[in-house]
Amino acid sequence: MYYADLDIAPSPSVAEDAPSLEASDDFDLPAASNRYCPTELLGTFTLLMAGHGRCVNASMMLGDREYAMWQLARAQTLPDEALRHVALRLFAYFDESPRPTGKRST
Repeated sequence: MYYADLDIAPSPSVAEDAPSLEASDDFDLPAASNRYCPTELLGTFTLLMAGHGRCVNASMMLGDREYAMWQLARAQTLPDEALRHVALRLFAYFDESPRPTGKRST
């Protein structure tokens, strides 16, 4: 399709001011976020818990906040400083208040 077919021409000022649509242009790394649980840290946690005979399901940790909090609390009761440290770091990822969905109750 040509602009002549539409009887309009692009405005030079609009075209110059428009941001680039190229994927590589203006790319910035996202700011660090604690929204997603780091899988390496979760893997370390599950292995440390297994060392104490405690089976932890990583999928359930990610999908069930109550289960995750329960496992992190259990880790705090075990006599392992490294495990308690990892559990404290993970706690920050699971100890978030539910975010509002934008829906209003009527």
